[in-house]
Amino acid sequence: MAGILAWFWNERFWLPHNVTWADLKNTEEATFPQAEDLYLAGPLAFCIFMIRLVFERFIARPCAVGLKIQANGPQKAQPNAILEKVFNAITKHPDEKRLEGLSKQLDWDVRTIQRWYRQRRNQEKPSTLARFCESMWRFTFYLYIFTYGVRFLKKTSWLWNTKECWYNYPYQPLTADIHYYYILELSFYLSLLFSQFTDIRRKDFLIMFVHHLAAISLIIFSYVNNMARVGTLVMCLHDAADVLIEAAKMANYAKCQILCNLLFAMFAILFISSRLGVYPIWILNTTLFESWDIVGPYPSWWVFNLLLVLLQLLHCFWSYLIVKTACRAISKGRVGKWNPLHVSKDDHSDIESSSDEDDSPPPHQKHHSSAANGTNKNGTNGYLTGAPFSYEH
Repeated sequence: MAGILAWFWNERFWLPHNVTWADLKNTEEATFPQAEDLYLAGPLAFCIFMIRLVFERFIARPCAVGLKIQANGPQKAQPNAILEKVFNAITKHPDEKRLEGLSKQLDWDVRTIQRWYRQRRNQEKPSTLARFCESMWRFTFYLYIFTYGVRFLKKTSWLWNTKECWYNYPYQPLTADIHYYYILELSFYLSLLFSQFTDIRRKDFLIMFVHHLAAISLIIFSYVNNMARVGTLVMCLHDAADVLIEAAKMANYAKCQILCNLLFAMFAILFISSRLGVYPIWILNTTLFESWDIVGPYPSWWVFNLLLVLLQLLHCFWSYLIVKTACRAISKGRVGKWNPLHVSKDDHSDIESSSDEDDSPPPHQKHHSSAANGTNKNGTNGYLTGAPFSYEH
């Protein structure tokens, strides 16, 4: 990445047409971002990751225990070499035919094998306490960075007049506050990228990996082109909703259902109003139209606006999912008992629950018990998959 950034700085064709290399070279030390500025993000991302571990261990975990959130994970499946081999090498969700074959091979009834697979899948999912600690860490960071962004931006001229984002561009001074804001946001997303490989692997691993890469790319691209003023507006706008969704998750894990519903409703209102209202009217208006009038189009202008428009399309898709989730609950008349974090299918799913008791007798005490009674429910599993709503940028 360092080599790419160095090349990027040496190829100033990305800048407006009326800016020459000689003009920029004479003033860039005082006004233009430098490549080495972003080199700090890597070590800082590692520091943020270490701070997260300390925070979760000594702050979030005691808070979770105080809220009586259980530290123990799901019940572990009974060790079985054959089932373990099939689970890891073939499938984690065996079909009816495979269940019958395993039943004959192990002399277990089908329902017991289904229970084993359910328990084994649950072992790979984080406990409620682990999820609470992760949400509390993100909530704390988002709250801090959003508060910092608001305090910083309210003193700037471009918050109140977005045309200031483009006056005298690209010869706009890079202040220490902007540099700190960018480096901290970039480092946080880099830490999320790294932590995906150490956290419990989820089904949406690839989706979130691409998401983090996209966020990192947008931050870097706006910084290297000195579009930092409009970049700070975009980052602050997106951090607002993240605070509420992480707070809603924490309330859900703590089983504070009324608070969870209230926070999710606030999140939905803020998300839709900011992403479908404020973002296109405030952000896209200045990047597409005001910048066109003041600076004019140039190569990086097209790339930057393309990325922002694609982001708006994602906003529309996420807003659709939120509205669909709410409408489904209202149509079923379950608003009072509605848990918005357990409505739509999501890969950050909660532990699978079963109508069967988890402390049922071990398999060797139940050989073909269903078949003996003439009630073998072959092909059915009797469990539901809880699936909390999960929002990301």
